[in-house]
Amino acid sequence: MNGSIAGRALAGMIALGAAFAGTTALAAPATLKIAFVDPLSGGGASTGEAGLKTFQYMAEQNNAKNPDLKLEVTGYDNKLNPQESLVQIQKAIDSGARVVVQGNGSSVAAAIIDFVSKYNDRNPGKEILYLNYAAVDPALTNAKCNYWHFRFDANSDIKMAALTNFIKGKPEVKKVYLINQDYSFGQAVRSAARAMLKEKRPDIQIVGDEVAPLQKVNDFSPYIAKVKASGADSIITGNWGQDMSLLLKAAADAGLQANFYTYYGGGAGAPTAIKQTNLADKIFQIAEGYANIPYPPGHEFEKAFRARVGQELIYPRVVNLMNILVKAAGQAKSTDPKAIAKAMEGIHNDTLYGQDSFMRPDDHQLFQTMYISSFGPIDTAKNFDSENTGWGWKGIGEIVAKDTVVPTTCKMDRPS
Repeated sequence: MNGSIAGRALAGMIALGAAFAGTTALAAPATLKIAFVDPLSGGGASTGEAGLKTFQYMAEQNNAKNPDLKLEVTGYDNKLNPQESLVQIQKAIDSGARVVVQGNGSSVAAAIIDFVSKYNDRNPGKEILYLNYAAVDPALTNAKCNYWHFRFDANSDIKMAALTNFIKGKPEVKKVYLINQDYSFGQAVRSAARAMLKEKRPDIQIVGDEVAPLQKVNDFSPYIAKVKASGADSIITGNWGQDMSLLLKAAADAGLQANFYTYYGGGAGAPTAIKQTNLADKIFQIAEGYANIPYPPGHEFEKAFRARVGQELIYPRVVNLMNILVKAAGQAKSTDPKAIAKAMEGIHNDTLYGQDSFMRPDDHQLFQTMYISSFGPIDTAKNFDSENTGWGWKGIGEIVAKDTVVPTTCKMDRPS
């Protein structure tokens, strides 16, 4: 781990003790309504519900400690559909929401960016802010970048760069199969994987490249059969939600012996499926955190979160997002989205694990330390397991925030 553990622990204790205090109190007590717009039904429901619970937990923690700013989070089911998302956002605006949070589906995110941009142009003085916690198509902070959109997850190119750097040092990886979801994010994953593997390990053969309809496949056994027939020793996948857990279930049923390099191997339902594969330490994930990072304040947060919510923390970045939102409101002394957005540009904030994160003003992409972990048996007396499997995530790599920075082509128009 980087830096002094003791120093980071002290900083983390301060952050947890006054998690939402901000640097400056608002002029008067205020309420900020936040609309959570993500799937709460259908194939993405487990992922959406986990996100909603995390946002509501963070609001609850803030409201217990921060007398100046109350947060109110309401869930809106978008059914993982761009048009339905816009319908739900309008309902949220009519109910007083000034902040929209969403993460599942980059196609949904693109539609929200367009909606928010047009809405704010037509309604000066009544602007809304879009905080993206999981939609990671690089285009969202490049060609489609927008002043009112801030992304709190690493984009798919950042994640693929970390994964392929890891794979570069594993000579046993010789044949790779790509399986991804058939929409903008999945296409971005497969494109980045091909380009980066060619650059870093030109000897690796890509023996298959498949896309599947988003959250519509109930049985991935035909895909796994093709993987087995190809002789692949590794799979790279950006699948999430049921598309991740069902892919792993099919691998278990087929007895597939291969490594999985994933973006969302820790998503709801996936750890249970991983245990069923019985492939100890062969499932890898790139993420902004995991429960067993050796940082005591993070452990205390995880313990409290599990006790209150009844599930593990899947989205450490939501903790960071909510802390930054309140910090920016405090610095702006306002709940006005325009003032918050200005304060959020270039903001720095320690993550749940005591590491610096920072928002790049050029494109509103947050950069944070990223971790590679593997899933397998752990000592549950000393570590957190996942989904009561007796297995958990173990760290095998860390990339500090400054080393995750990638260029941007964003040409952002800013309001006057």
